[in-house]
Amino acid sequence: MIVVVLAAFVIFSLCVGTLPTAVTALLCVLVGGVLLAFGRHSHGGVLVIDVYARRSRYFEWSPALKTAGCVLLLILCVASPSPWVPLTLALVLAIMTVWGGGIALHDYLALFSLPAAFLLLSGLALLWDYAPVKGGAAAIPFWSGWLVVTAAAQVRARLVMARALGAVSCLYFLSLSTTMPEILSVLRRAHVPSVMTELAVLIYRYLFVLLSAYQSMKDAAASRLGYSGFARSIRTTGAVYGNLLAASFRRAGACFDAMESRCYDGEIRFLEREKPVTLPAALLFGVLVAGTVVCMMIGGG
Repeated sequence: MIVVVLAAFVIFSLCVGTLPTAVTALLCVLVGGVLLAFGRHSHGGVLVIDVYARRSRYFEWSPALKTAGCVLLLILCVASPSPWVPLTLALVLAIMTVWGGGIALHDYLALFSLPAAFLLLSGLALLWDYAPVKGGAAAIPFWSGWLVVTAAAQVRARLVMARALGAVSCLYFLSLSTTMPEILSVLRRAHVPSVMTELAVLIYRYLFVLLSAYQSMKDAAASRLGYSGFARSIRTTGAVYGNLLAASFRRAGACFDAMESRCYDGEIRFLEREKPVTLPAALLFGVLVAGTVVCMMIGGG
């Protein structure tokens, strides 16, 4: 619900003064309605991204091709001089991920809600500024001055948010069609320092370990009415986080002992299966990259 309200307010701030009031209100209602209808979905497990990646129709494509193509598209999004290019690319990649990859729309939007919240908060910081006098496209009284939205801030926020949205869509296409071991294998072949890949493996693994431990502790506390009141909820939350810290140290020691008992020598290896580059996949990424470059040239000109 917070994301829905933030999205509607950011859309209003972006469009106020440039579009008619009725059109701006309609956009706010449409965006909020879509997020409210499709974005409210809870996942049963914490390994949901890897599960979706293995179920994706793009899973059999070459991970090296997907990684290289998404990195190129991400760079083009960030370098785009116009907001329409990354917005169009974000829409295309979302359609490919949902319709082509076989992921449900509500699952995609639910996964997108976390980066969307950060993006919307950043957009508010870019849009609203403090001024001693009233002015701009919109103004709200604040202490002895005004919070205002100017046309220059709207232009800047549109470009930055469009670039960020396009970049996140590129990363979501990659992560929802390629598992983490495959991405790390591509990084190894690209001669990324081993210390970085090893840290990435451990961080990725322990995120899920800690999430699983936290969920178990939270369910145990809830079953004992630990969240029955505000004051009790605060105490229970502090106790859960304290126990989680101690449990994380114990789990880390146990996992390291298990790794050493399996002849761990400083390098984590995964069983890999060769996935050659296919012509349809190469043509698709070639069309996407070429089309993005052409649109950037046209928009820049």
